[in-house]
Amino acid sequence: MKISESNVIRFHLQVLYGISVKKFKRNKGRWINSGAKVFGVPLDNLARRYIPEYGLVPCFLVDACSLLLDRIGTVGLFRKPGSLTRIKVLRAKLNRGEESLSTALPYDVATLVKQFCRELPEPLFPLELHDALLNAQTLPDPKERMAALQLLSCLLPARNFSCLLYLFDFLHKVAQRCSDNLMTSSNLATVFLPCLLPPPNKVEMSEGRLELRVLVLRTFVEHPHIFGVIPKHVIDGMDFLMNIHPLKDAFKKKGNGKRHSLKAPMKTSSWSQSKPKVRPAASLQTQSSTSGDGPKLRRSLGLMSFPNIQPFRICMPIADPGFRPAAALAGSKNAHKISVLSAMDRLQFTNWRRRSLP
Repeated sequence: MKISESNVIRFHLQVLYGISVKKFKRNKGRWINSGAKVFGVPLDNLARRYIPEYGLVPCFLVDACSLLLDRIGTVGLFRKPGSLTRIKVLRAKLNRGEESLSTALPYDVATLVKQFCRELPEPLFPLELHDALLNAQTLPDPKERMAALQLLSCLLPARNFSCLLYLFDFLHKVAQRCSDNLMTSSNLATVFLPCLLPPPNKVEMSEGRLELRVLVLRTFVEHPHIFGVIPKHVIDGMDFLMNIHPLKDAFKKKGNGKRHSLKAPMKTSSWSQSKPKVRPAASLQTQSSTSGDGPKLRRSLGLMSFPNIQPFRICMPIADPGFRPAAALAGSKNAHKISVLSAMDRLQFTNWRRRSLP
């Protein structure tokens, strides 16, 4: 088994919460230059703008949400539909690369945002992640539900993560003004369900499954600060796996004959160095400033296009200071280490280690 960031996250999900995650299918299709087209285009082909806190976000989404922030008190925002005639004209102008949002009505722009998310060739939450998200929502303990959803959000592809983080942060601001616009986090989650977590078949259209999907989105709308943030105990678990002394001793003993080596390198590297570089869109706008609070432990496609930015791979406490992993002992100074070691025992770490040998 290759020791990587995603594998360690999957390991914690399986051991602590009993949640298994399917492997994502790789998109082997080539990138196609779609010109100025906005709707129905893959995220990789869209013009994107780099925002330090989020990464590379589609320019249309940034412009539309910025305009709606100035009219955030509009009653029924995202719930009331816009004019079909005006929306058709706006779509045509946007697909031709014309600037037309500045004079558009808020209901029309809000409808375009939903159409943009719904018409993406692939959902922003990959289908392979849907079952895991719903299983996390069924956990009995609220803190465990939150922690499991946080870990699952860290498995998203970087392009999807940046777009969703920006959107959830914006929807959180909309929900905070629910006294004016009458759009609570539950209302927003219900409205965006077919756009972000669409049911793939009729079986998933049952009332109970739809309610779980709404609750998943509601959690991210209410707590965008946990989205994509890797908890400290997971980073500690990765450091532990990368520096296993029994593995080193085993190779020293066998080193008298022929050489042995692991398939996975034993040295840690930043996330930006372990992924292939991606060329940004032609209209990409760079910004040299970074957040004033220092680097955050988030995954962002911006690192691949802007290697001069400091990597995110630093230890950082999780958002909820009262959170303890299920296997951790309360009041222990080394609680995060105990949770990792107990997880190793539950998965029979010795056998798993042996399978890593060539």
